[in-house]
Amino acid sequence: MNEKHNILITGIHGFVGGNLVNSFKSKYNLYGLDIVSTLKDGVITTYSWDNFFIDSSSSFDIIIHLAGKAHDVKNITDRESYFQINTILTQKIYDFFLQSKAQKFIFFSSVKAAADKVVGDILKEDVVPAPVGPYGESKIKAEEYILSNLSTEKNIYILRPCMVHGPGNKGNLNLLYNIVKKGLPWPLGAFENKRSFTSIDNLCYIIDNLLTKNIKSGIYNIGDDEALSTNELIEIICYEMGKNPRIWKLNKSFMKFCARIGTFVRLPLNTERLYKLTENYVVSNNKIKNALGIKKLPVTAKDGLTKTIKSFVG
Repeated sequence: MNEKHNILITGIHGFVGGNLVNSFKSKYNLYGLDIVSTLKDGVITTYSWDNFFIDSSSSFDIIIHLAGKAHDVKNITDRESYFQINTILTQKIYDFFLQSKAQKFIFFSSVKAAADKVVGDILKEDVVPAPVGPYGESKIKAEEYILSNLSTEKNIYILRPCMVHGPGNKGNLNLLYNIVKKGLPWPLGAFENKRSFTSIDNLCYIIDNLLTKNIKSGIYNIGDDEALSTNELIEIICYEMGKNPRIWKLNKSFMKFCARIGTFVRLPLNTERLYKLTENYVVSNNKIKNALGIKKLPVTAKDGLTKTIKSFVG
């Protein structure tokens, strides 16, 4: 494909959007679509959702739909907001895509659209979706709408990434970093788990390949090649901060009780966050690697997480 294609990125002011701009601004003509139309370096024009469908032309070759309501671990977001943003907004921009001359549509869904918990050792794309909660449910509804309105003349990709991280990332990695920074011990060492992550560098690499290669339409899990435990994350953080790991293996039942109290009084450690920090959630990325014709992604899970932690320390 021509390297100067016009690409529209929704949610361009978000974490992933900003990284795509930095990665792609010298290779493509980039346009943005977000809640606000603030100017952004490397972006020709940024539209707001309020005027996009009135003022924009349909001169885009590719649409990358990142805009969405993120998973709220504090459970303070009303259910309807997820469906208004993750489902209905996706339907609107996808309908626009079908009527436009754009030939590729990349939808940023989530592994949580497929499964809240991984049954068995590893999550693959052929699992029967069983989301739990409005975040995953709103994402799978968006997927279903796309799959029920496919075009044989266009390439359509539904990406299901696991937790994306990188410099500027916020979330559970920030929580772990702050625990180590304050000199607190990690009290959940008794929970032995493995989970997949997605380095922002690997994500940009995959999307760039989808833009430049003739990859078959479909659903693709996105994750790094290796799965890591939360204890390993603590060790990486401690190493980058020059600290010795303090990992306490406290009784699991006691820590679950503490998390229930945290849920009730809204402490940083609540039941949902405890589960997210200690669950087994390993995602297969074989399908996307096979489609791209590669055996390994460019960044290892450990190197990607190290880069993210360095950005916290720096």
